[in-house]
Amino acid sequence: MIAALARLRVTLGFACGALVLWLAEPTGTTIAAGTAIAIAGEGLRVWASGHLNKAREVTVSGPYRWFAHPLYVGSSVMGVGLAVASNSVAVGGVIALYLAVTLTAAIRNEEAFLRRTFGDRYDRYRRGRPGVDAVAADAHRRFSLAQATANREHRALVGLAVAVLLLVLKATYNGLFWQAAAGH
Repeated sequence: MIAALARLRVTLGFACGALVLWLAEPTGTTIAAGTAIAIAGEGLRVWASGHLNKAREVTVSGPYRWFAHPLYVGSSVMGVGLAVASNSVAVGGVIALYLAVTLTAAIRNEEAFLRRTFGDRYDRYRRGRPGVDAVAADAHRRFSLAQATANREHRALVGLAVAVLLLVLKATYNGLFWQAAAGH
């Protein structure tokens, strides 16, 4: 069940996205504030993606020094930003539920994979003691945009841009609709 939820998180995200768009009541102010928050979350995701060769290593470089799952932390910050941009408590609830369910499943699934693949090295990393070999290997690692691209982070960036654009269109449409209805 957990593995299935983890695999379905993108599909569920589109379904929740449609519901979010329908419930959203965005304004220019909420879009600006929420987008700034969401961009910070995406920035964390890009930074993390540029330090990780997914499914091939455990790293302690970049944001992995401070967070076990910086990609998911970034996704959560993006969710907060989209909730703010949407200007709706109901949207905040939908996003919170979606993130709680899907990210919990993804983290459990990913951690099981990492334990099977890397064994003790992953357990040491989680305990905050990655070992001399891991620290030495990561000590000189720099952020790589090519690695972030290889990890397909540009897809999350495009998704964020589309979500913000849809909220802008909804705010514009709602504003024009209500102005026309009021006879202005």
